[in-house]
Amino acid sequence: MRGPALVWSMMETFPAFFPLRGKCVVIAGEGEPADAKARLFADSPAEVVRLDEARAMDANAYAGADLIFVASWNAGFREAAAVVARTVGAPLNVVDAPELSDFHTPAIIDRGQVVAAIGTAGASPLMASLLRSELETLVPEGAGRVAALFGHRHDAVREAFPDLALRRAFLRSVLTGPAAIAAAAGDTTTALKLLDRAIEAGDRATGRVCIVELGATPDLISLRAARLLAVADVVFAGPAAEPLLAHHGRRDAERPDPATASAAVLAELVGRGRIVAIVGEIVDVDLVAALRADGVDVEVLMSAAVK
Repeated sequence: MRGPALVWSMMETFPAFFPLRGKCVVIAGEGEPADAKARLFADSPAEVVRLDEARAMDANAYAGADLIFVASWNAGFREAAAVVARTVGAPLNVVDAPELSDFHTPAIIDRGQVVAAIGTAGASPLMASLLRSELETLVPEGAGRVAALFGHRHDAVREAFPDLALRRAFLRSVLTGPAAIAAAAGDTTTALKLLDRAIEAGDRATGRVCIVELGATPDLISLRAARLLAVADVVFAGPAAEPLLAHHGRRDAERPDPATASAAVLAELVGRGRIVAIVGEIVDVDLVAALRADGVDVEVLMSAAVK
């Protein structure tokens, strides 16, 4: 007998972050599943309310809840409590029962104001946990302090750099500069002084052009090229690059007609602080020469595939 067909599609669930400050999180259930949820919110600014199994059957016990978790090894309790909890109207997660849940709990990397989450649409929580372990080393401990630094000067940065691309370029330069290093080390006073100095100076990171030449297998790509596509503000690419961009390109990057990628257009974009990527099967050496003659920073990258 053949089993059900394997169905796969892009982004089956939409990731979103739920603000916890001033919110009420209700955890219904007993035992390790409920305790694990309580530990998850132990250091958060939310009010956490625990309900034992008896109280979990009283709809009034969920009053004021902004987020609800039903957590227990007992399947019968989970089903019954979910019915009661749902009457409140708050988003509901039932542990080990994605079919009863409004949302799935991801594997979380917690760095304070920087939070990364890995989900599998409820299909394989263990896989999400394993991926979290792999990615956790890539998110530095001080990332949350750096985010808090930018939060303190959010309005000042927006006022100094009203253009979104220039603001992104400025923040990108600051992220690798002394202000961020001081923030990551916990020296908030120095970090704020350095950031204020950069804002007042109107520091504007210059843009650049990166050309990615497709190889024989267009969906293969070098790590350096992947990092470039992940931050590029503008991407000039034809149909052959779509497999590569689907996995590595920024979804919100501008995608002009590749035929318009003249030296003058590219120089103008770079002058406005844009990082520009040109993805194609053949590198236009004349274009590269013209850009370099105008003083534009140009880098040519090969994909990982060998022609």
